[in-house]
Amino acid sequence: MSLVEGHAGMYCCGPTVYLDQHLGNLRTYLFEDVLRRTLEDCGYRVRHVMNITDVGHLTDDGDQGEDKMIKSARASGLSVEQIAEHYTDQFFRDCRALRIIEPTVVCKATEHIPDMIALIERLAERGRTYRAGGNVFYDISTFPPYGRMARLDLDELQAGARIEVDVHKRSPHDFGLWFTKSKFERQAMLWESPWGRGYPGWHIECSAMSMRYLGERFDIHCGGVDHIPVHHTNEIAQSDGATGEPCVRYWVHGEFLVIDGARMAKSGGNLATLSELVERDFDPLDYRYFCLGAHYRDQHTFSEQGMAAARSARRRLLDRVAGLAELAAGAEPPGAEELAEEAWRDFRRHARNDLHMPRCLAVLWGLVKDPRVGAAAKLDVLRRMDRILAVGIEEAGSRRAGLAVELRALIERRSAARAERDFVTADRIRDELATRGILVEDRPDGVRWRFINGKSSPKL
Repeated sequence: MSLVEGHAGMYCCGPTVYLDQHLGNLRTYLFEDVLRRTLEDCGYRVRHVMNITDVGHLTDDGDQGEDKMIKSARASGLSVEQIAEHYTDQFFRDCRALRIIEPTVVCKATEHIPDMIALIERLAERGRTYRAGGNVFYDISTFPPYGRMARLDLDELQAGARIEVDVHKRSPHDFGLWFTKSKFERQAMLWESPWGRGYPGWHIECSAMSMRYLGERFDIHCGGVDHIPVHHTNEIAQSDGATGEPCVRYWVHGEFLVIDGARMAKSGGNLATLSELVERDFDPLDYRYFCLGAHYRDQHTFSEQGMAAARSARRRLLDRVAGLAELAAGAEPPGAEELAEEAWRDFRRHARNDLHMPRCLAVLWGLVKDPRVGAAAKLDVLRRMDRILAVGIEEAGSRRAGLAVELRALIERRSAARAERDFVTADRIRDELATRGILVEDRPDGVRWRFINGKSSPKL
């Protein structure tokens, strides 16, 4: 149940816009999109808020290093504002390519400094902060539940074990709320505050903006599992520490994308971007399909072979859907509609059971291959499934010609090759079609195609 019947408030930690978002980042935004789509299928009106971090995120989550935005600007020779605009635009281009629904509210950190200052002042009034070395820190000793979500045992952590010791901190686990120029002399973005001219810590941004747009209590907060030990742990201390009660009802985290046995990350140098996938002849929705093949709370191994398999499976699916559109005018077998509705119920049950997309895909393919269900009933339910999956079924089912233009072109090329007695080319095209579930038959009355174990098409 949501806090407000029929409504769901959802906050998602957005990108730090200093570089392109890699595929591991995008996997998190994809699972959040599936969550939103599933909530909307359940009848909820979702208020989806996402921040854009364009200041305050240091190169080390433990308050060390320099601002990632400043570092990127210096390396590129551009201004911080230019860097932020460029990578924000690129992020949303990637999201649109992946069919990720745009958030209801997109809020930039640099446009919400007053909200952050007000929240820090509120924390100070409750005795949860202290000033040292020109900066404002959160005193975690004032918040006994600190680290509960991350299962941190502070008594067993030695000073400096998790982060480098800051001599100004009372505890190495205290964290910065506001930094002044006394610590970062070359900081490009500075604002006036009660504690001096400076800039906010990364963690305070999300607390301030989530509470600004969703209220002091809201339903869901999402992010990657890497946010648990520091960022979300600190958010809880800030938000709950300011209000005196739990701010978020459900914390939902997506697992890592793994490549060569290690988490895909900028720091690891093993990242890949969506643009690079497109350059390698993958459709962005092939990556979406690939991500749907693993549960969001399980690590998912990225590889060229895995992507190729996802591309092949999605192509076969869309080809089958296109063929169903051509055959949809036929009569339905007895009981077909009820069988299709049963598949839809199973699909929704798995989607609502912690977003189990692998099982949803299994149900989808079971329906596609079920000989007891006719084309029209299949097509109707597959389109409904795609409201959550968003892998291109709707477009494939709307093609007037039925079979994809690409496949028709392949079949026609094969026929031309046979006519020229170029049987090597004809056989190669036949094998390619077979991998996509299409069987081409040469008959005395012309060439016909059919899905393997499926109905024949009209003559081409």
